[in-house]
Amino acid sequence: MRVLVTGGAGFIGSHLVDRLVHDGVEVTVLDNLETGRIENLDGALASGLISFVEGSILDPEIVDSLVAEADFVYHLAAAVGVFNILERPLASLLTNIKGTENLLDAAEKYSRPILIASSSEVYGKNVSDSLDEDDNRILGSPLTLRWSYSQAKAIDETLAFAYWEDKKLPTRIVRFFNTVGPRQLGAYGMVVPRFVAAALKNEDITIYGNGDQTRCFGHVTDIVEALIQVARSEKTIGTVVNIGNPEEISINDLAKRVIEITGSKSKIVYLSYEQAYTSGFEDMERRVPNVERIRRLTGWAPTRNLETIIRDLAADLTNS
Repeated sequence: MRVLVTGGAGFIGSHLVDRLVHDGVEVTVLDNLETGRIENLDGALASGLISFVEGSILDPEIVDSLVAEADFVYHLAAAVGVFNILERPLASLLTNIKGTENLLDAAEKYSRPILIASSSEVYGKNVSDSLDEDDNRILGSPLTLRWSYSQAKAIDETLAFAYWEDKKLPTRIVRFFNTVGPRQLGAYGMVVPRFVAAALKNEDITIYGNGDQTRCFGHVTDIVEALIQVARSEKTIGTVVNIGNPEEISINDLAKRVIEITGSKSKIVYLSYEQAYTSGFEDMERRVPNVERIRRLTGWAPTRNLETIIRDLAADLTNS
């Protein structure tokens, strides 16, 4: 079996590639290395089971040729990170919409099953106690670029579902909720690696906003296991599932936990959203996943807690 992983040199993608190689699967990675790093694939490349193609999902010819050679497609490539989206909104939109369209077109042409990676961002400002897959989306103005990623991912989901409904292409959709772990960088606004990196240097830990907002964090190893189980299950075809850990924590308490676990002397400081991002930036006060559907369909549930996430990330940053 040969699997294509787009974005396979990225944070989640490279961990998925490692897992597939461990299982003896031949893998082709397509990545433009804008946010991914070839070093993330050092171990997998040494196995002799993967081939790496540096290129873009916006190139239909490359996409077509690689999908034709694959038996299954994991589409994880995307423009990610709040800073990245705000700084390059048009390029991000084209990547996240046109790129996905290219993958779906090729998958339909060659009848290849495909898994599409989406995001909890599709829920927008919905702060329900436990967001399930059928909950409403609540967004701001379409002229607020903050929501462009959410809109792009929602279009991706609709496209994938339409291919299933109209063409019977076996599509699966997953929504990631704040995945964290080794190899993740804080450069694009990811909060846990940013906090841990500062703590290890005893530098100030900067919280955007007042810190009362809450989030849930899933360990990348758990999330990759979920991806594998979703891909292998016939029950997940034509549907969408949340992937995350429902353990909730405020950003204030997260900063304190990072300081405690790392033994840091860092101090906590605050920066307004306007200073950190741009005028009029909107954040979500809460985002908690309901993972009952994936548990029911595959039996998957997260097994690693926040302390494990922080310790594993600290060890990775210390050794890198």
